[in-house]
Amino acid sequence: MRIADCGLRIARGRASGVVLAVVASAAVTAGAGYWFGTRGAHQATAPSVAAIPEKGGKKILYYRNPMGLPDTSPTPKKDSMGMDYIPVYEGEDQDAGSGIKISTEKVQRLGVRTAKVEKRTLDAVVRATGRVEIDERRLNTISAKFEGYIERLYVNVTGQYVARGTPLFEAYSPELLAAQREYAVAAQGLATLRNADAQTQAGMKRLADSALARLRNWDVTDEDIARLASGGEPKRALTLRAPAGGIVIERKATQGMRFMPGEMLYQIADLSSVWLIADVFEQDLGRVRVGQMAQVRFDAYPGETFKGRVTYVYPTLKAEMRTAQVRIELPNPGGRLKPAMYAQVELPTAAGAVLAVPNSAVIDSGRRQVVLVDLGNGRFEPRQIKLGTRGEEYVAILDGVKEGETVVVAANFLIDAESNLKAALGSLSAPAPVAASGKVAHSATGTLVDVDATSGALTIAHEPIASLGWPKMQMEFMPANDAIAKAVKPGSPVAFEFVERKPGEWVVTKIEARK
Repeated sequence: MRIADCGLRIARGRASGVVLAVVASAAVTAGAGYWFGTRGAHQATAPSVAAIPEKGGKKILYYRNPMGLPDTSPTPKKDSMGMDYIPVYEGEDQDAGSGIKISTEKVQRLGVRTAKVEKRTLDAVVRATGRVEIDERRLNTISAKFEGYIERLYVNVTGQYVARGTPLFEAYSPELLAAQREYAVAAQGLATLRNADAQTQAGMKRLADSALARLRNWDVTDEDIARLASGGEPKRALTLRAPAGGIVIERKATQGMRFMPGEMLYQIADLSSVWLIADVFEQDLGRVRVGQMAQVRFDAYPGETFKGRVTYVYPTLKAEMRTAQVRIELPNPGGRLKPAMYAQVELPTAAGAVLAVPNSAVIDSGRRQVVLVDLGNGRFEPRQIKLGTRGEEYVAILDGVKEGETVVVAANFLIDAESNLKAALGSLSAPAPVAASGKVAHSATGTLVDVDATSGALTIAHEPIASLGWPKMQMEFMPANDAIAKAVKPGSPVAFEFVERKPGEWVVTKIEARK
């Protein structure tokens, strides 16, 4: 019995030792966990963190949330969507609100050059294309005022030059021949009845005047009329002459043809002076005025410049080309300028003193124009501007910068690539739309991946969102109501609008399927 009691006591002692050992081990583990936990909590809540050195001597102060939330971390980490936190380097925290920050060394490597915003007198040139046309005031159409036949043709070649009074053709007309005889008889009868009573003389004079008027209306010359009045024989054929000098640009008259009153037989154009019709773009019309001098060049005469004057700006625009016609008169001695020739036109214009920057300073995205304002110490601010008149080297600035500010004129596109300027330019667009709740609304497109049956949360794989600087990614949004959660089926391409109801909570206010 004693041996058994002894064994039982030994067994009990061993069990007690095991229990004590387990309890001691648990106490040590709990103490260590508490120490590490309090140490980690102290580090996470510390207001400032010692700068962490990086390669090249650059220091990282902290890491900021990639979604723009007010959340930082002293060490690298990822957010709930798997995006890496963005490092903030020493000095960048001070310039966060100053636009773009680039190191001085990198600015020198990029070859950045700047210029002052100053008032200048812009010597601009309006450029346009044009074509030579005939001066409408120097165009003559030859037609007969009576019916007849062409018995003899003197001018029978298109392009032939004729002087004023040059015979064109001889025409036979029974009507014309009868009118000549009638006038001859009336004129001779008036001379014979010189001693008759007044009533008889008046009747004969009326007959002679009527016949004379018909001859003059048919363009019979004064010589022929005088010959008829003196007793000469009527001519069988009448010679029609050129009313003005010029080039025959069209001829329909042929030997022996019959013509009717008013039928066009010749067209003669005086090309000693011509019109140049220039097509000026709508945006340049405000700088074109009547009386303005123009310089014109033709491919047919390289190196030679012709000078003319603006005489008329047409009152309508060509809707399909958004251009207006401007008429320029050009002297054309020797007829070197031919109708339908194309030309390059320059209209020099001079504006008053305006605020201007070099043309190279403007970054034009098509929808808006931006310059980079140099704030000093490697800091640059993208500034949206409103452009005015463009000159050869400078462009007028109507709004956006002030006199004396400095803008980047060289390497501005390199700065764009270096500092992700596109994201900064996104903030210069028109103010973001505001939802009915008063929150700023953002628009995006993407694909609806899933709808949570319990919470109604929408999982959307969206495209980059410029208004927030977000890249392409997949994330969860909350619907504003049940109707939005049921509006589109999962797997559909969508266009949607959303707002930030509170930090980190993005709520879809509108969604619809798209093609």
